[in-house]
Amino acid sequence: MNADSRREKILRLINHTHQPISASALARELGVSRQIIVGDVALLRAVGHEIIATARGYIIPNFNEKHQYIGKIVCQHTPENTKDELYKIVDGGAMVLNVIVEHDLYGELTGALNLSNQQEVDAFLRKARTSKTKLLSELTMGVHTHTIACTDEIHFNQVRETLKACGYLYKN
Repeated sequence: MNADSRREKILRLINHTHQPISASALARELGVSRQIIVGDVALLRAVGHEIIATARGYIIPNFNEKHQYIGKIVCQHTPENTKDELYKIVDGGAMVLNVIVEHDLYGELTGALNLSNQQEVDAFLRKARTSKTKLLSELTMGVHTHTIACTDEIHFNQVRETLKACGYLYKN
């Protein structure tokens, strides 16, 4: 299989799953190294394909009629409150697309999350614990922004109010 055919197959595989697919799984499927897959995905992104790398693998955003409104919420809390914060968002029927922090040296850093239920939140936090990696919000004294997908602006404001009631919204 040549490189162009392999990249087309990568797109098909990622497009036909609702779960993230890891570079290692793609490599096994296509009989190449993980690094070849990482390079192929970089080239696919460079030509305009929107492929997101999450901690669980690659996905292509697929917003259906359930998630038509995208908004940002600025939060601040301790790492111990991360699970509760993320649960509040997904239990409210929203999807946590990413986390963004403003770093003194690098500027804006974004981590793709794409979390839509408690099981995905648990898997993300388990991976954070086992990899002994700090959350991005720990770099900024807990201040971070989430991009969330909701059904509409009213739904977005309901999620925002829930986080406000819990004391998770940033207050300057």
